[in-house]
Amino acid sequence: MASRIERFASADGACGRFHPRLAFFRSEAPEPRLSMVYDPALVLVAQGAKQVILGDEVHRYDESNYLLSAFDLPAHCQVVEASPGRPYLCVKLCLDMDRLRELLATAPAALPGPSGRGLAVSPLDPGLLDAVLRLVRLLDEPADLAVLGPLVEREILYRLLTGPQGQRLRERAVAGSRSQQVARAIDWLRRHYHQPLRIGELAAEVAMSTSSLHHHFRAVTAMSPLQYQKQLRLQEARRLLMSEAGDVASVAHRVGYESPSQFSREYSRQFGAPPSRDVEQLRRSFGRAVATG
Repeated sequence: MASRIERFASADGACGRFHPRLAFFRSEAPEPRLSMVYDPALVLVAQGAKQVILGDEVHRYDESNYLLSAFDLPAHCQVVEASPGRPYLCVKLCLDMDRLRELLATAPAALPGPSGRGLAVSPLDPGLLDAVLRLVRLLDEPADLAVLGPLVEREILYRLLTGPQGQRLRERAVAGSRSQQVARAIDWLRRHYHQPLRIGELAAEVAMSTSSLHHHFRAVTAMSPLQYQKQLRLQEARRLLMSEAGDVASVAHRVGYESPSQFSREYSRQFGAPPSRDVEQLRRSFGRAVATG
């Protein structure tokens, strides 16, 4: 797996270059802590280790386990084990939720396991590893990939549904479930993160009571809807500042803050430094990584 990932890995790991849902990542050194939104996906590490911080929880994964995200979740991530001689290498498969729902009718019952948190790490079993490796191998045979790829993806989803995180995926996919209502709330927040948040209106949008929305949203995301919105705003602000898309005040306004001073305070609490200094430090860190890579 590691040798194949090294062939396919790109700097940004974007999906679609070889397969619409497969992405490959490589890093030759531990990285500064980054913020991103984890979409529903399976992640396998072939070398090195990474950690994801969701709320106050730290999830570490390496060659012996896999990360599964069943929702769109803003989190911090950091490669913690990597070197030029043994780079961090991983493969990510974005989950096809339509195929997952099709499997629900025929898949046997899931193993007993937690159903709450939307992101977790589980031990990697040989069957799941073998299925992912076969899908990666098919990239060398485009004609075979077109026919066999969907079958192998189906097997991967089947193994996830019948594995230790199967209950989490089932609840995410079942129409009308609390998890799917939370998924709808998450989708609304992602599309309207820059607008004022009125919890009552959001609860009505997803057909939940306010108290039920708070309870189930926190169970899945490890944060409240307001904290989730704040994470989205600050992550987008950091991205805009890194891309030199405007000064601090204009970026604050674009992501939904009326007060630049409040934005700077919350940004500092989130990333450990005021916006301008944080972006400068990030650029220096990535500059050193490129220079030594």
